[in-house]
Amino acid sequence: MLAAYDDETDTFPSICKVGTGFKDEDLDQLYQLLQDKVILKKNPRINSEMEADVWFEPELVLEIVASEITLSPIHKTAMDVVRKNSGLALRFPKFTGKIRLEKTPEDASTTEEVTALYKGQKKVVQDTKQF
Repeated sequence: MLAAYDDETDTFPSICKVGTGFKDEDLDQLYQLLQDKVILKKNPRINSEMEADVWFEPELVLEIVASEITLSPIHKTAMDVVRKNSGLALRFPKFTGKIRLEKTPEDASTTEEVTALYKGQKKVVQDTKQF
């Protein structure tokens, strides 16, 4: 599971689960980087209702590509910003092979940046419902 960064709440709301694009070398490197970051339960800064087999401290920034950004009832990035009870999620996310070691978790894409990217897409669901 990956997350964006919400600088207003200093939290990491979930944005996708990714399982494609990883080479064996990438998985080995991720293991080496994260083996000492395992925690017993979800960090309170992680905003997600999803359960994980293993939780890590927010630590790494991974570069991901996706076909589009969609509304999601599950993921928490920009929850209620575009549509009530919906967050934003990456559709068909894929790891590019780049682990951005020069960045901190707080340097990840922010919820505001993800919202702007969503609104800049050619295909955007416009919500006519009032909150």
